[in-house]
Amino acid sequence: MATPTKPKTETLQLIAPISGLRLDKYVAEVLPQFSRAYIQKLITQGYILVNEQSAKASQRLKDNDKITIKIPPPAYPTAEPIPLAIIYEDEDILVIDKPAGLVVHPSPGHASHTLVNAILAHCPSLATSEDLTRPGIIHRLDKDTSGLMIIAKNDYARQYLVNQFKSHAVTKGYLVLVKGRPSPEQGVIEAPIGRDPHNRKRMAITETGKEASTQYEVKKYLNGYTLLEVTPRTGRTHQIRVHLSAIGYPVVGDLVYGTERRLEAKASCLRRQFIHAYRLGFRLPSTNKYREFTCPLPADLKQALKLFAHDA
Repeated sequence: MATPTKPKTETLQLIAPISGLRLDKYVAEVLPQFSRAYIQKLITQGYILVNEQSAKASQRLKDNDKITIKIPPPAYPTAEPIPLAIIYEDEDILVIDKPAGLVVHPSPGHASHTLVNAILAHCPSLATSEDLTRPGIIHRLDKDTSGLMIIAKNDYARQYLVNQFKSHAVTKGYLVLVKGRPSPEQGVIEAPIGRDPHNRKRMAITETGKEASTQYEVKKYLNGYTLLEVTPRTGRTHQIRVHLSAIGYPVVGDLVYGTERRLEAKASCLRRQFIHAYRLGFRLPSTNKYREFTCPLPADLKQALKLFAHDA
């Protein structure tokens, strides 16, 4: 059983590469996992220093300025009465349908109102983790991706499921709407994914990235769009979005890697990328028998699909 570790304050030391950069902008580029607003908050609270002195977010850096960043740990999550869509439950696991807009676990800038907070209200005792802020969490979905997730209630179930993810024994299926008409109707995209060297907040296909493989199959051609079933064989950050955009078929509603903003204006119900984790299959810890779970498209994606299907 993994022994959970108490979150600690992380300290980073940086040297300004050139003069003239705003402090908050530079730190946001170096630490893309944090919002600029959160970084500005850290500066105001004295967690970010320049040459061991307090600073302002707007301060212009000079050559070789020494920047010290202390990142405080998120507070241990507490139970919150947030509704959960539970697809399946036994003594070992929960399978839930995560709504779009819900962050999976607490992190800097998202200290509360996460999926973990909701699960703790339903099940106060969850499997431990090396990170105490992520009890029960085995895998993740992006904030704006809806669909199925497994939650471990105890340490045995957690390790049992972690082993299945590591050996690629878990079946994952996503419904994805893309712009264009992919041809051939099925295929596999294989290209390494890593941080975009020109924009640290994005992922990209890079020679130094990690191996990534995505299988796709056309489910339905629409008028200028295509509904795909996508099966990621690996689990890289933003993998589906990066791979489909790279072959010329960006995900509808994805403003980071793909489509134009006019798509959102045309389908006002669509406020996010059209990705839904609709299928999840694995062996149950209690019986070792394979079970597969599915969940339908949520209302916003159903309505968007209808509108795009009738677009001339």
